[in-house]
Amino acid sequence: MTMKTIARAALILAAVGTVAAAPAVEAPVAAAPAAATAQSKDGLNRRVRIHNNTGWTMLRFYASNTGRSSWEEDILGDDVLANNASIVMNIDDGTGACNFDFKAEFTNGQSLVRNNVNVCQIADYYYTR
Repeated sequence: MTMKTIARAALILAAVGTVAAAPAVEAPVAAAPAAATAQSKDGLNRRVRIHNNTGWTMLRFYASNTGRSSWEEDILGDDVLANNASIVMNIDDGTGACNFDFKAEFTNGQSLVRNNVNVCQIADYYYTR
């Protein structure tokens, strides 16, 4: 497996089973098996709770290291993130990077991109209209 594939697996495993169906439901952080994770060795927490407060269902979510020229795989996979729900995602790709670009796609066809989000310094990120 490549580091990129391992990092994606860690992000997906961190998201699987954590989509909250209703507001105020706390989703647990899923632990990825040690062999499948590509954690940075600096000890910084890159887990971010993504909140969807847009009025639409989030269909896809991407988090790519700002050093990348393309979007990584959809972290939500087959899941969706309902309006007023949240999910904890481990945004650690194993490179030691803290700054990531986020892209969310919604049921209304809109995409919202947020650039240069420092996932080492935040615990929550809110998508609003």
